[in-house]
Amino acid sequence: MRTFASFQLLCLVSGVLFVACESFASKEVWALTTFKEAIYEDPHLVLSNWNSLDVDPCGWTGITCSLSRDHVLKINISGSSIRGFLVPDLGQLSFLQELILHGNKLLGIIPKELGLLKYLRILDLGMNELTGPIPPELGNLTSVVKINLQSNGLSGRLPPELGNLAYLEELHLDRNKLQGTLPANSYTKLPSNLHGMYASNSNLTGLCRSSQLKVADFSFNFFVGNIPKCLEYLPRSSFQGNCLQKEDPKQRPVELCAGAPPSKGHPGVNPKNKPAKDVPKHQETSKPAWLLALEIVTGTMVCSLFLVAVFTALQRCNSKSSIIIPWKKSASEKDHIAVYIDSEMLKDVVRFNRQELEVACEDFSNIIGSSPDSLVYKGTMKGGPEIAVISLCIKEEHWTGYLELYFQREVTDLARLNHENAAKLLGYCSESTPFTRMLVFEYASNGTLYEHLHYGEGCQLSWTRRMKIVIGIARGLKYFHTELEPPFTISELNSSAVYLTEDFLPKLVDFESWKTILARSEKNSGSISSQGAICVLPNSMEARHLDVKGNVYAFGILLLEIISGRPPYCKDKGCLIEWAKDYLELPEVMPYVVDPELKHFSYDDLKVLCDVVNLCTHPEPTKRPSMQEICTMLESRIDTSVSIELKASSLAWAELALSS
Repeated sequence: MRTFASFQLLCLVSGVLFVACESFASKEVWALTTFKEAIYEDPHLVLSNWNSLDVDPCGWTGITCSLSRDHVLKINISGSSIRGFLVPDLGQLSFLQELILHGNKLLGIIPKELGLLKYLRILDLGMNELTGPIPPELGNLTSVVKINLQSNGLSGRLPPELGNLAYLEELHLDRNKLQGTLPANSYTKLPSNLHGMYASNSNLTGLCRSSQLKVADFSFNFFVGNIPKCLEYLPRSSFQGNCLQKEDPKQRPVELCAGAPPSKGHPGVNPKNKPAKDVPKHQETSKPAWLLALEIVTGTMVCSLFLVAVFTALQRCNSKSSIIIPWKKSASEKDHIAVYIDSEMLKDVVRFNRQELEVACEDFSNIIGSSPDSLVYKGTMKGGPEIAVISLCIKEEHWTGYLELYFQREVTDLARLNHENAAKLLGYCSESTPFTRMLVFEYASNGTLYEHLHYGEGCQLSWTRRMKIVIGIARGLKYFHTELEPPFTISELNSSAVYLTEDFLPKLVDFESWKTILARSEKNSGSISSQGAICVLPNSMEARHLDVKGNVYAFGILLLEIISGRPPYCKDKGCLIEWAKDYLELPEVMPYVVDPELKHFSYDDLKVLCDVVNLCTHPEPTKRPSMQEICTMLESRIDTSVSIELKASSLAWAELALSS
């Protein structure tokens, strides 16, 4: 009987070890792939060769593997401007020694699962846009030598568990929003369910235990209290810009420290708490025959199941398609896509409920616009303004935690826009039953510029009115690019993104910002395009969504569309810029570009606009002017007074007729 039990145990252990060995490499590929899918902006295409179907990631950009090429040791993707989120799956890179993501645009919180990386020596997440608290689980990085979290938006208290890091030499926490006191010595107690996975159940913690700490920077936060005596060897500059209790002109003014919470001690551990008593072992007793037979059958079944698991594992190893696409969500995969949402992100934005929007938009029957990704409804709030409601078209099963965090980030990004030429975001709607994600804007009653140029009466847009619209758009883009930090860009700047008020004031609206991220949910990572946009940036459609110079190029195309009344692309003429380039530089044929619907136009204005178009559409992005330069050029050289239009007669058309 003991022999069979030994055989049963051997089967169990062998099966576990075999499956674990087989799946370990795929876990690392899975972790890296999940991280890539959480990145939705990659302007320099540094992750372009991260192929989820490749079982060997050692050739991927920024990845360094062990000599035997069986484990990832380093990730170094610094200064690449990638935007996205850190994923909990990074904690599965068990042999990782360096995680360097410095100088990017990473959002969200630091996953507590990074505390599982027991071999990690360098953690550098500095100069990103991370928020939320520093996870106390980072106190379990027993091998770490350097932690850099500077220049983020981290908040909350500094976890005393960082004092557990016996080999820590450098700690950079400057330029965040950290509060509370600098922990010197305190007790901490981890939840019992984490006992064994993280640190021991009860630990004396605090920075005074960090005997190897040579460099530390706590400056420009909101720390209160006194500097611990054990840290007084650090230079004074390491503590400047805080709310510490010392007479120092380099501390924050009192009025800026008003929001800092009062100093509180860290909760202690009751020394009287005792571990639970061990359960006494049961003495061996004789077993009936039927129970022995049941054990034999059960053991045989367990071995059979593990043999099946081993066989399946071998098949998976030979099949590249076994890797799960992380953004393809199913009911059984919900645990893999959990993302921690920053609850403070939307606290200042109005949240509407679906029912009140349904009433305002007449049961969502008043559709005024549509695209493959969204529907636009018009409505009127009870006793309030007219509204435009953009509803995202996506199935709930395709909505992941990353999309939710992106949605929240996009709402806060749009909410900060405050300019007469930017559409005003009134709020948002987020509900689960039925699944709803909506944005609510102030309605511009005259429809889109596209409708007026291509479907409306062209005579409504006189030359002077078009010039006012051009200057209004330029002012809006100047505000987006130069007066906001970080700058804001329109995802697809064209005449459909320009709404007109009753007096034809242009309002820029970014309805298409969802395309890049929603495309991932439909398993489509290729080029994103819309009518006419395919000619805008032939080299990289994705780059058009990410950089300011892409907006400048698109503004040049939009100028041509406003001048000519032609769409950016048509089957007969092809790309508008290709059709117009023969007329833009020759004064004698320049008027051919003008919309024939116009009865009058200013030849001087036309020359200015053609110069601007040439500058904006320069093939080298670095040689394109800024919107501030363009705005100055237009405002100083174009006269939008009514008298100018009255003086502009049909002489320009007569000159054109004579020249032909």
